[in-house]
Amino acid sequence: MSDNTLLTFAFMDPPFESERTVTFFRLLDAALEKNASVRVFAYEGAVALAFARQQQHGNAVHGRDTGEEDHPLTREWIAALQQKAEQKGLSFEWINCGLCVDERGVNEVIDGCGRGGPPDLWRYASEALNTLTIGTR
Repeated sequence: MSDNTLLTFAFMDPPFESERTVTFFRLLDAALEKNASVRVFAYEGAVALAFARQQQHGNAVHGRDTGEEDHPLTREWIAALQQKAEQKGLSFEWINCGLCVDERGVNEVIDGCGRGGPPDLWRYASEALNTLTIGTR
């Protein structure tokens, strides 16, 4: 892939609910590793991935407090991907579906993540070399 490669990803899984979320982040990281710029359109439950008020928690079953559990937060994964793209001189855009955000009340997002709608997904897909949509089922 060249520096001019642009890939679009559409994702709908909420944080912490399935293994698809981890796979999704690994795909984004792999695209950046290959020097591809990335655009993400998050819809349905995936709009909560960038929610700024996510908090770590302990694990009473295993007897670990919050620090010991060190539960990963998806907002931190996104921030790390943003930083990686910046360090490599690539673009990394993230747009949440505004209707989906409103339904879930996750309006507060981390810096670098925006709000949009289906026309943004259309624009992203139209301008990209390729688009991957990862649905919930």
